[in-house]
Amino acid sequence: MSRIISALRCPILHMPISILIIRTSSLGDVVYASAVLHDIRQALPDAQIDWVAEEAFTAVPQLAGARRVIPFALRRWRRRWYDPQNWRELAAFRRTLRETHYDVVIDLNEQVKSALIARSAFGVRHGFDRASIREPLACLLYQATHAVPRNLHFVERCRRLTAAALHYTAEGAPCWQWTWEAPALSNVLLPSPDAPYVMLLHATSRDDKLWPEECWRRLIRYCRERGLLTLLPWGNAKEQARSERLANGYDNARVLPKASLPELGMLLKNARWTVGVDTGLTHWSAALSTPTVAIFTATSPRRLGVGIQGAHAIDLGEVGALPSVDAALTAIDTLMNASVKSVNENSEAPHRQHERGDI
Repeated sequence: MSRIISALRCPILHMPISILIIRTSSLGDVVYASAVLHDIRQALPDAQIDWVAEEAFTAVPQLAGARRVIPFALRRWRRRWYDPQNWRELAAFRRTLRETHYDVVIDLNEQVKSALIARSAFGVRHGFDRASIREPLACLLYQATHAVPRNLHFVERCRRLTAAALHYTAEGAPCWQWTWEAPALSNVLLPSPDAPYVMLLHATSRDDKLWPEECWRRLIRYCRERGLLTLLPWGNAKEQARSERLANGYDNARVLPKASLPELGMLLKNARWTVGVDTGLTHWSAALSTPTVAIFTATSPRRLGVGIQGAHAIDLGEVGALPSVDAALTAIDTLMNASVKSVNENSEAPHRQHERGDI
């Protein structure tokens, strides 16, 4: 669990402090960045925290504890930039942004576009300094900048910047405190609510991050031998077709219908375990404390891996180093054995305490 050490706060700040955090995309980055919500709650329990995120990802900071999430639709707006309706929506977004006078505005996005969002809000603007940020020009729009090593894991960079802006120190592993209002899952192909299942997250936006389809089929056969249902989500027609190819011929494989982000989150939360490529849902699975194996083929787990979250998450592979199915199966067995051991220890603890006279 994170250890938050409060430090001397800037005298201009009052309680409760109001904070705006900007991290618009992508899904995995928003998941990782939302770890700062738990840190802030530990250091500043009365803080009022709003968040700006792309409209497709607003569920994540909302479930992670943000008071209000302001949707930003740049991905949709720029496809039809000439549409007057888009300009009206942009103006409405800016009005919403300026409804609150924030004490602190923190830009975790490292881009000029997000720095412009920060500039439109009322509040002291904080961001990474020129040596730390992806787009140095953005620093011209901040009122305070902070040095954060670029070689750190992404989640730690977000935590350090936020801690510097709010004058506390965050230590320990990142933590999330999810607030779930269980969505209806009636449209999801589960044979029964109690059926054990796993999530196989084969889809990603980049082809070089894919794992070969035969590797996924071996996992499906492994699950069939153990009586586990395998769920295959998708996000577009190409991914749906791949899910259907993978499920073909396996009675334990189900291609999910189109599902909302909260529905997918609930499925990830209740899965026996997850295996996924370097994609947002894989990062979210680990952040939900589900035993997770992340497959890396074209990106490095040193900056994006799930292993930073604890013993329930394992990273396999590296840039140009395709992990084998056997390595994945070994990782799954390791996670499951650790989970069984933890359950047994927890169930035996009261008996041991009773024998010692502790209860």
